[in-house]
Amino acid sequence: MSSFHFLLHLTIFLLVFHQKFSFPSKQTTLFLPLKTTLGRPPLTFSRNSELSSAAATNKLGSHHNVTLTVSLSVGSPPQNVTMVLDTGSELSWLHCKKTPNLNSVFTPELSKSYIHIPCASPICKTRTRDLLVPASCEPNNKMCHVAVSYADASSIEGTLAYENFVIGSSIRPGFLFGCMDSGFSSNSDEDSKETGLMGMNRGSLSFVSQMGFPKFSYCISGFDSSGVLLLGDTRFSWLKTLNYTPLIQISDPLPYFDRVAYTVQLEGIKVGNKMLDLPRSAFLPDHTGAGQTMVDSGTQFTFLMGPVYTALRNEFLQQTREVLRVFEDPNFVFQEPMDLCYQVDESPGIEAFVIDHHHQQNVWMEFDLVKSRVGFAEIRCDIAGQQLEMGL
Repeated sequence: MSSFHFLLHLTIFLLVFHQKFSFPSKQTTLFLPLKTTLGRPPLTFSRNSELSSAAATNKLGSHHNVTLTVSLSVGSPPQNVTMVLDTGSELSWLHCKKTPNLNSVFTPELSKSYIHIPCASPICKTRTRDLLVPASCEPNNKMCHVAVSYADASSIEGTLAYENFVIGSSIRPGFLFGCMDSGFSSNSDEDSKETGLMGMNRGSLSFVSQMGFPKFSYCISGFDSSGVLLLGDTRFSWLKTLNYTPLIQISDPLPYFDRVAYTVQLEGIKVGNKMLDLPRSAFLPDHTGAGQTMVDSGTQFTFLMGPVYTALRNEFLQQTREVLRVFEDPNFVFQEPMDLCYQVDESPGIEAFVIDHHHQQNVWMEFDLVKSRVGFAEIRCDIAGQQLEMGL
């Protein structure tokens, strides 16, 4: 069988402007290694056993649910935890109840600095105002009950609490987080490997908001499992001048518009060297707020709304018509079902464009909360990580 290499460039265009910025004279910057965790091993297939029972197994490099994780310490004395970095979420939370399927949990009983938030506290209502599910009162212990849900139908709930979060030598006492004790995961085997989630959106409860950093940056390597997360300014001689795009904000609340997400204006999509023939209105939110474009590190794949996805799919098929072939070899038996196309049910559908972390690989991403903008520049993220480790 002949082999070939076909490279398809899918480019997402944003409205950008070039601007150099001044830095505060005194600004603390914290550096954390960012790890890419592969959720499951590669798919495997082997020759039909009737033809060759001793044939070696071949592996396809395909992974599902790749997550970005950071490690830090929580509590007094500190307990090591691993958290998924998610710019699409607000509430940071940790698994607090040991179950057979969880590999890592935070044990509040072992911490002297852990404090439950009672539902009678004003904090239970005022600090959770941006959460999609309103906080409630647990009937058995009168503690502040919080619950969050995600687009893949996963959900988790527990108690709002204070605790010390430690990053390097910096301690943030009185950090508000969710101490979760129950939930449902659509990928329980994979999600059980992490202790919790680090919410990094613009909400008042997010990790970056509570830590008080005016900006943060991350860089995801496309060459290995390494990456970096920086909390604070980014003044490095080896980093190119960043291009910036403003964050979109609305004054009136709309049912399907996430006001604390990192929403940018999508200007167009290019497949290979061809720009999709779509009106600008195709990338604008409608009167309900559906159709915003969000930058989300917690999502592996980019999601497009129906008409835009259809246009991209048609152009992709047009450009690959003479290259791609259906794999029809009866001598191979696949371990799992495979399909040429990626299918999503039309109902309930999606309500937003989402730029995933695959499209952010080897791009320095800066989120400026003070100036309400997102900056980016191409860079080898594995090399950037090495520079930071050397203190350059």
